Amino acid sequence: MVPSTAASALTVLPASGEDFDLLGRLLQLYFYDFSEYTGDDVDDEGSFHYAWLDTYRHEQDRYAYVVRVDGHPAGFALVRQGDPTQMAEFFVLRKYRRDGVGRRTARLLFDAHVGSWSVTQLATNPEATSFWRRAIPVPFDETVHADGKVEQTFSIEPA
Repeated sequence: MVPSTAASALTVLPASGEDFDLLGRLLQLYFYDFSEYTGDDVDDEGSFHYAWLDTYRHEQDRYAYVVRVDGHPAGFALVRQGDPTQMAEFFVLRKYRRDGVGRRTARLLFDAHVGSWSVTQLATNPEATSFWRRAIPVPFDETVHADGKVEQTFSIEPA
């Protein structure tokens, strides 16, 4: 369990059971926002497809988290534990952006998964790169890869 900050209404908890239905719906909003950068289209039924959601329910090295503000769903994070641990997907509803929800969520997750980390963004999404540069609480290395991705690598030490 990732602890919430006592002074705020933010909670970041591991997904379980019915939370995966919620995650599926939030993923639709995430991919809708993200389609601006990827050019992805919905399928014939009007939905985006994320092939790996079920793996977060069953695989030990994958963690799904639901972000809530005042008890309301506000976003999610999908984390792949490894060397390095990767922020696979990260989403905060537009309503909660610019209020520190994303930064506080990221930092709670970093503290919950100490060790080496990798966070990547599309080079076409400079807002995401700017966000991660502010959210990562320690010095990091940044690489722009030939495939158009920007990657920050860093290490989080135990508190």
